[in-house]
Amino acid sequence: MSNYLLALKNVSVKLGHLEVLKDVNASLLKGKITSLIGLNGSGKSTLLRAIVREIPFEGELDFYCGHAHKTSDPKHVGYVPQKLRLEAGLPLTVRDFLALPMQDGPIFMGIKKSLESKMLAMLAKVGSSPNMLDKPVDKLSGGELQRLLLALAMEPNPELLLLDEPAAGIDFQDQDKFYALLKELNHKTGVTILLVSHDLNLINAYADQVWCLHKGVIVGIGDPSEILAKEKLQMLFGSGLKIG
Repeated sequence: MSNYLLALKNVSVKLGHLEVLKDVNASLLKGKITSLIGLNGSGKSTLLRAIVREIPFEGELDFYCGHAHKTSDPKHVGYVPQKLRLEAGLPLTVRDFLALPMQDGPIFMGIKKSLESKMLAMLAKVGSSPNMLDKPVDKLSGGELQRLLLALAMEPNPELLLLDEPAAGIDFQDQDKFYALLKELNHKTGVTILLVSHDLNLINAYADQVWCLHKGVIVGIGDPSEILAKEKLQMLFGSGLKIG
């Protein structure tokens, strides 16, 4: 059985005339948490978007599921983007938000009662209160919104979970709790996690592996204690390093 869930082979992305990713080659450890780090503009978000096939790319994305081998399929990937654009004042509750992708008919005609228990289970999975169902989405705190997006991304039990700056917008004191939740989900469900982060302390505490992306190229892969050493980071990114 392969120790890897996903292999990226010569993955390149051009946006207009700009080559954002250049022949990215890396293998994602199965059942582990991998953090993708790099300077702003290095192509981190672009790489996640390529994995979910949101943007065109060249190269190969290969999944390994047990002994089987198959091409990447977004059905097997949960994705939490860096930003969620919601229209201010949109009359949408958490119940409505969760029902939108799960209900066949329009939600203004009513939400099926059969979905209620499922939505409660989704919230419980990410440590959210059932009372949140009736809360307007535009009134959620940063942490509440991230847990809501995580609940959707974890439905129905993806093999791979991608998160782009998951702690962004969360109060500093709650960021560690959110990463602890990710670790708990990783342990309980076996989901493989690839996340973009700038917080080296959280990465060191919770990640099993680190990928370093610099100017669209993977320049280092390794254990957090090795990769995140100051001397190693300066060697990979230059003496003027500032992750963030």
